[in-house]
Amino acid sequence: MAAERLRDLSQPIDVSLLDATVAAFYGTGSKEERAHADQILRDLQNNPDMWLQVVHILQQTKSLNTKFFALQVLEGVIKYRWNALPVEQRDGMKNYISEVIVQLSSNEASFRAERLYVNKLNIILVQILKHDWPARWQSFIPDLVAAAKTSETICENCMAILKLLSEEVFDFSRGEMTQQKIKELKQSLNSEFQLIHELCLYILSASQRTELIRATLSTLHAFLSWIPLGYIFESTLLETLLKFFPVPSYRNLTLQCLTEVAALNFGDYYNVQYVKMYNIFMVQLQVPLLPGMVEGHGAQLLQRRQLYAGTMSKLRMLMICRMAKPEEVLIVEDENGNIVRETMKDNDVLVQYKIMRETLIYLSHLDHEDTEKQMLKKLSKQLSGEDWTWNNLNTLCWAIGSISGSMVEEQENRFLVMVIRDLLNLCEITKGKDNKAVIASNIMYVVGQYPRFLRAHWKFLKTVVNKLFEFMHETHPGVQDMACDTFLKIVQKCKRKFVIVQVGENEPFVSELLSALATTVADLEPHQIHTFYESVGHMIQAESDPHKRDEYLHRLMELPNQKWSEIIGQARQSVDFLKDPDVIRTVLNILQTNTSVASSLGTYFLTQVSLIFLDMLNVYRMYSELISSSIAEGGPFASKTSYVKLLRSVKRETLKLIDTFLDKAEDQPQIGKQFVPPMMDPVLGDYARNLPDARESEVLSLFATIINKYKAAMIDDVPRIFEAVFQCTLEMITKNFEDYPEHRLKFFSLLRAIATYCFPALIRLSSQQLKLVMDSIIWAFRHTERNIAETGLNLLLEMLKNFQAPEFCNQFYRTYFLTIEQEIFAVLTDTFHKPGFKLHVLVLQHLFFLVESGLLTEPLWDAATVPYPYPNNGTFVREYTIKLLSTSFPNMTAAEVAQFVNGLFESRNDLSTFKNHIRDFLVQSKEFSAQDNKDLYAEEAAVQRERERQRMLSIPGLIAPNEIQDEMLDS
Repeated sequence: MAAERLRDLSQPIDVSLLDATVAAFYGTGSKEERAHADQILRDLQNNPDMWLQVVHILQQTKSLNTKFFALQVLEGVIKYRWNALPVEQRDGMKNYISEVIVQLSSNEASFRAERLYVNKLNIILVQILKHDWPARWQSFIPDLVAAAKTSETICENCMAILKLLSEEVFDFSRGEMTQQKIKELKQSLNSEFQLIHELCLYILSASQRTELIRATLSTLHAFLSWIPLGYIFESTLLETLLKFFPVPSYRNLTLQCLTEVAALNFGDYYNVQYVKMYNIFMVQLQVPLLPGMVEGHGAQLLQRRQLYAGTMSKLRMLMICRMAKPEEVLIVEDENGNIVRETMKDNDVLVQYKIMRETLIYLSHLDHEDTEKQMLKKLSKQLSGEDWTWNNLNTLCWAIGSISGSMVEEQENRFLVMVIRDLLNLCEITKGKDNKAVIASNIMYVVGQYPRFLRAHWKFLKTVVNKLFEFMHETHPGVQDMACDTFLKIVQKCKRKFVIVQVGENEPFVSELLSALATTVADLEPHQIHTFYESVGHMIQAESDPHKRDEYLHRLMELPNQKWSEIIGQARQSVDFLKDPDVIRTVLNILQTNTSVASSLGTYFLTQVSLIFLDMLNVYRMYSELISSSIAEGGPFASKTSYVKLLRSVKRETLKLIDTFLDKAEDQPQIGKQFVPPMMDPVLGDYARNLPDARESEVLSLFATIINKYKAAMIDDVPRIFEAVFQCTLEMITKNFEDYPEHRLKFFSLLRAIATYCFPALIRLSSQQLKLVMDSIIWAFRHTERNIAETGLNLLLEMLKNFQAPEFCNQFYRTYFLTIEQEIFAVLTDTFHKPGFKLHVLVLQHLFFLVESGLLTEPLWDAATVPYPYPNNGTFVREYTIKLLSTSFPNMTAAEVAQFVNGLFESRNDLSTFKNHIRDFLVQSKEFSAQDNKDLYAEEAAVQRERERQRMLSIPGLIAPNEIQDEMLDS
């Protein structure tokens, strides 16, 4: 093809052929032509000599796309190769770009017609400035200001360049340039800002050109956050801005500038100017009095609210009509128009719901009456059939549920009674199972959102719960699930109401419920029954009388306990009875029911778990032996059979039940003494004896829970735990980075629990065992799985702090200091481990702080291999680190490495500076791309934004009541 000639760059490129190739790529050719053009353009972009053709291309082509392609090539050279180019080539390109910008922006017609091209040229110029200014282009700012005075269009473009420069240096520089370079550019901008300041004031006072004034205001906005304060408060700048504020075409830009000034934080020195600015601004902000309004301060808020009332009302209606689906709603319409149970959460919709919910709460605060009026009017149209559709009802009810807590209690009570009454009426008069399912889901969602009302109105609460019990017999997909979930949600918020005798009743509701338990759950699936049992557990937990509590628990567990007794009785006669798959499923279901109740009852579940505990361990032991024999006979594939999976489910649920109970129970030592010793052989011993494929990772998490719960009381048991799980688990997880993913994370969680609460037990390990621990930690933070690497790093930090004690310090750090430093630098400079950056920094800061603290009294170097003694450990570690990094990064000079290492030692007490030194090193060493560094800063910026958001939410009058505020912050 003719386009192949473009690859030959030994002569000036055929620009017309390049135009045709670029045009083919952008869609004028066939699919094959586009693909071929794409490959040629990629090859040209990657050719190191292509940039020499850029001027020729820009001079010859008329195609904007071709110009952009050429500038893209040039931008890559400026970013990555600029400093390596000969001086004459750099100056030539710099002068050419400047001349084209001046030429195009000196004429109104060409400036408007070629605006996109000029903008791209501006960006290229700023990229050059980041390399050459101020050292190699000291006259840039004076030259720019001088050019700006020759023409208003050139002046407008100069403002655009200055804004770009400010943004590049102050907003986007982190991760693109080293701290030293950023500091140098900021100092240059500050020192030469007087020329820019004078130019801006001159334009704002003398120009009548709207585009130029807007460009100047936009540029000022970019500069106001960092310029010396004297330029703002000791000049006419503020007065000038305040004069522009009333002008509609400049209002928004001026307001941005004034907001930037108002946000400055520097103490009380300029308070007088601030008060003056505020007074003038507030006078200008007044809206004209509406007809019929009287003057006076008290009327101002009302008149402003009236001014925006119409717009706000329309916004409320828009939000109500388009409300996103909340997480609690499980019933959705599929692509075929059928009502089905939701199978997977849409996270984007959930985020949208949270934002819309917060907005609607603000709108409700501004006018509760209008909010109520609009919602009830829309609901009445559902009842009349005028506006009836699934979507209209859904969005309305989601909006109603979202504003819970935003009205005063009396208004909310009245509003909710009307809403529920209308929804129940709608359910009665509407025909069709799908229609009823949609209405039912909305009733359940709305009532679940108003626990304050339910707590205050027992009869209504009882009616709602009984209605949920009715829905539990409705077999339409999703209705039973949502009924059980809503029941749980209501009980969690109103549990005390169910265990006291209400006025006009003979017994607490929980007793009435337990009497009809079998009937209520008759149509529920096992997982729904588990949710139901968890809910009743919450009720029982609210009972303060221990005798009544035990009685309720006994009645609740009567059905599963009766079945459990039958199974254990049959097993005592013939153990083979337990091998039947249906029996195994029944055992699993009983254990899951117990786990659900344990999660809500906590300590009060003690009588029930004590009843089944020893039999449960015997079943565990038997099923474990069955699993081992099946895998031994059938090989690794036996673990994938449905029978073995079923047996393992029982083992895992047993461990989960014990874990849940011990975790939720109050910290009572006798509980630990009662339950931990009997588990040592059936659980720990079984883990050690078993084949790798038959070991349950939940054993590791269970003992992590036990150690986290009972802390130092477990010290004497740690050697046994260590002996049972450590060596055999390491053999499983260190063969590669893929096998046994659950064991990996839980193993390091167990190690961290031991290091945190039973550290003396680690001290008693032999040197070989401690080496195994440290090797496993290093292996963990080398892992590319983020959770495992972070767990390993947190564990390492725990170990480093614990071994700082004087009696262990020298021996531990002599053995492991250099290894840890080397390994941390290895992962720090590996982009696969970028998420662990903050923890890497903390480890290094700890090491460098320690070595300079004097806590290490013995040398870290080996006297037998080092030819001369170092004066102290700090000197040795500095030299060792310089050698380590110089060897690893040959692209950096010894002086650069030494400067970096010395900077780390000097900033060891200041985490922020320490972190910035490391970032600079990563940029210089080219180990992290600019994007990698931007990602790290983006994470920190997101955290900062969330802090600021929470600060705003705490301002009185801006948000909903406390319970809504808490939910907002949680979300």
